[in-house]
Amino acid sequence: MKAARLGALISALVLAALVAVLVVSDGESDIGARSPLLGQPAPAVNTTTIDDQTFDLARRKGSWVVLNFFNSTCVPCIAEHPTLVEFARGESTRADGVELYTVVNDDADAAVRDFFAVNGGDWPKLRDADGAIAVAFGVAKVPETWIIDPNGFVRLRIIGQLAGGVLESQMTRLREASSS
Repeated sequence: MKAARLGALISALVLAALVAVLVVSDGESDIGARSPLLGQPAPAVNTTTIDDQTFDLARRKGSWVVLNFFNSTCVPCIAEHPTLVEFARGESTRADGVELYTVVNDDADAAVRDFFAVNGGDWPKLRDADGAIAVAFGVAKVPETWIIDPNGFVRLRIIGQLAGGVLESQMTRLREASSS
C-alpha cells in the first residue's frame, strides 16, 4: 500500500514539475533549429521589395545575410522588432556588417510600411505574396530567422521570437568559425 502511494506521489510530482516547466517557459527562440537546408546553398529568392525594387538573393554573395520572416500582426514579431532594430544599428557600423531583410509573410504592403514607420527599421522588406519563399525555407509560422553566409550557404535557423543579443552572439560565433 505504501509503495502504491509513493508511486502516485512521485507521478504527481513529476507531472507538476512538467506543468511548471511549461508554464514558466517564455516561448523564446529555438536557436539552431534543425533543417535539411543547413550547410546547403540557400534557396533561390527572386522577388521585389515593398518599395518595388528587385531582389535576388544570389546577388548578395560576399555578404552575410539575415532573413527574418515577419507579419505586422504577429505578436512575437512585434515583440522582437526592437531587437532587430538594435542588431541592424550595430551591424551598420561594421565593415563586414550583415545585410538584414524582412520577408513579409501574408501581410499588406501598407500595413508593413505603417509598422516600420512607427517602430523603426530601415532595411529592405521583401514581398512573399504567394508564400513561395516561406515554403522554400520550410517556414511554418513567423517569426523565423535564417542566417546565410557570404558563400550563399544556410548556416543557422532560429524559430520563434529573438531574444536580445541572440543574433549578435550567433553572428560572432559564425564569423569566427568561418575565419578559422
